[in-house]
Amino acid sequence: MNKEVLDKLKHNKKAYRGWKQGQVAWEEYRETLRAARDQVRKVKALIELNLARDVKDNKKSFYRYVSNKRRMRENVGPLRNEMGDLVTQDMEKAEVLNDFFASVFNGKCLSHTTQVADSKGRDWENEEPPTVEVEKIRFETI
Repeated sequence: MNKEVLDKLKHNKKAYRGWKQGQVAWEEYRETLRAARDQVRKVKALIELNLARDVKDNKKSFYRYVSNKRRMRENVGPLRNEMGDLVTQDMEKAEVLNDFFASVFNGKCLSHTTQVADSKGRDWENEEPPTVEVEKIRFETI
C-alpha cells in the first residue's frame, strides 16, 4: 500500500476514536470511513489488475495471491441441537442449522436456541443462553 492509503486509514482510526469519545460527529466519521474504504478498494483492484496482467511473466505471485484467498479462516464451532446435546460433526451441524433456519422461514418458532458452545472454562458457560423473540408483523393494505 502506498502512503496515501495508510494516511487515510490512520485518519479513519483517529476519527473512530474521536467518535467513540464523543468528540467527532457521526457524519464526519462516516465520511472518513467511506473515503478510506474507497481508497483501499481502488488499491486492491489495481493490485489484482497488475497480477492478472503480469501472470504470464510472474506466475508465482499470482498463484500465491489466489491460494491466499482460497484458505478457510474459520470453522463453525460446536452447536447444541434441540435436545441440548453438543453437536460436533459437520453433517450434524448442517442439520441443526438447516432446521433452525427452516423454522424461521416457515414461520414456526422453535422453542430451542442454537448456541455456539465452547467448554474451555469460560465464565459465561453456566449462564442461561439468550433467546430471541420473534414478533409477528401484520401488513395492512390501504
